[in-house]
Amino acid sequence: MSFLVSSEWLDEHRRDEHVRVVDCRFELKDAAAGHEAYVKDHIPGAVFIDVDKHLSAQAGTHGGRHPLPDMDFFAQVLSERGIDMQTTVVAYDDQGGMGAARFWWLMQYAGHTNTYVLDRSYTHWVKEGFPTTEEIPTPLMKQMKIDREPNQLVHLEEVKQQLRNEHVALVDARSYERYAGENEEVDAVSGHIPGAYHYFWKDVLREDGTWKSQDELRDHFRGLEGFDEVISYCGSGITACVNVLGMREAGIEQVRLYNGSWSDWISYPDLPIEKEPNTL
Repeated sequence: MSFLVSSEWLDEHRRDEHVRVVDCRFELKDAAAGHEAYVKDHIPGAVFIDVDKHLSAQAGTHGGRHPLPDMDFFAQVLSERGIDMQTTVVAYDDQGGMGAARFWWLMQYAGHTNTYVLDRSYTHWVKEGFPTTEEIPTPLMKQMKIDREPNQLVHLEEVKQQLRNEHVALVDARSYERYAGENEEVDAVSGHIPGAYHYFWKDVLREDGTWKSQDELRDHFRGLEGFDEVISYCGSGITACVNVLGMREAGIEQVRLYNGSWSDWISYPDLPIEKEPNTL
């Protein structure tokens, strides 16, 4: 099974009554950029979902920079966009999959397993000559009911308990420079959670920005096959979702998201940090 779909498949099925396309374009340093890009043009029929407003809650002292949204609120967001449990949903973005993968993961957490990600960026869609529009759709209201899947998520206390557990792999999706504490431009403290391995989230993509095949992803994540479970984290729970999706594509089923990620971890000054890289 794959959670990725091609441009050809999406163009063929985007008009289907049970299919909803979701635009998740998003920039970490410009909160308005995604919606502005959507208003300018998008895939016909696509609705917009905002990573900051709809896929995250407001940050507090703890919980990281992108806490999970209230799930009743998330259900309402989906309902207003014509999405329920029977809808086939395809998400896309223009940032290497981080917005679309965050949406995909939240849908998995919500119990909606019929959600997919376009296997390339919106820029690819345009360059390949597929249609775009400025028209904003007005889908019929649906009634989304959340059926939460708690096994998709891991919380701080469990991460602490799993430190140095040889059967559980912690995977850090940030750049190597941030992971190794060489250059931290986002968070106040540099380094990584002790014992974590580095798998940069962009490495699930080919050089042209399209997603690697399942065979390529199996090769990429082969070092994790011997673990009973993988915990994925990043800076704030966004790009870690790309690795979760990549691992699922590679056949690694026991993978969970530590949503608070590094920004949550360092909000507790007594927790240990590490800068020395770990190798498999």
